[in-house]
Amino acid sequence: MGNQINFPARLEETAIKIKATLSALIPEAEGPEQQLISAMRYAVLGNGKYLRPFLVLETGRLFDVDEARLLRVAAALEAVHCYSLVHDDLPCMDDDDLRRGRPTVHKQYDEATAVLTGDALLTFAFEILSDAQTHFDPNVRLQLVALLARVSGAKGMVGGQMMDMSGAHLGNDIAAISRMQRLKTGGLFGFAVESGAILGKASDRMRHALGGFAHDFGLAFQIADDIHDVVGKAENLGKAVGKDQSHGKATFVSVMGLASAKAHLEFLCNQAKEHLDVFGVRADALKALVDSVAK
Repeated sequence: MGNQINFPARLEETAIKIKATLSALIPEAEGPEQQLISAMRYAVLGNGKYLRPFLVLETGRLFDVDEARLLRVAAALEAVHCYSLVHDDLPCMDDDDLRRGRPTVHKQYDEATAVLTGDALLTFAFEILSDAQTHFDPNVRLQLVALLARVSGAKGMVGGQMMDMSGAHLGNDIAAISRMQRLKTGGLFGFAVESGAILGKASDRMRHALGGFAHDFGLAFQIADDIHDVVGKAENLGKAVGKDQSHGKATFVSVMGLASAKAHLEFLCNQAKEHLDVFGVRADALKALVDSVAK
């Protein structure tokens, strides 16, 4: 690739900024709501990689968007992502005890608190986006709210999770598995990429290129995650491994086989980077992110 981006440092810089933003947006509280606020902070201020906020910031920088606005949008997106993790980890869903190297929210607190924490984070995201501090143009704010609602709901992440819960019925239908992952995982990545273009009022040509990038990157990320579930170690990933196979879930690896899944991952990563060529060296950080997933 030839770029000189220090990707780990850039990712860490994003994590520091987004955690500071989230901490300010969700300040510690006293009184009856203290436990809920504490659980919300626990969910969003963990040891995550903050890839989705990274995508928001780096995409917005392509169009010289003010960083303070990007951080607010990134915080809203991370709130939705963390809500989904809190609910996914519940006993009625994936029943996980470990997330980002720490006890899941229902283990650290209790199940009722975990449910309410997810509810609070989801609604808080739209409070952030609808605030004039996010953007002075109400039409821009409306576009952001509408897009996040769409990719998070029944025709997006929640719909994908429903398909995942009945994953054993997908059989070996790679198209159905791809659709499930595009809804469950790809939707939020799509918002991360498109939100920067919305804030920057990008041209249709630029938004089309970013849409292609988001599609290929989202699938590549999920394939990499499926591969990690087979060959990874829990202590390195910060979450349980081998659960997809034990639950009989359909994944790219279970259908394609490990070798073919790795080959398809490489193909998607190369294609994702090609979509970014139109932005020149300004997209080097995004290409570095793709390379990190490919590895």
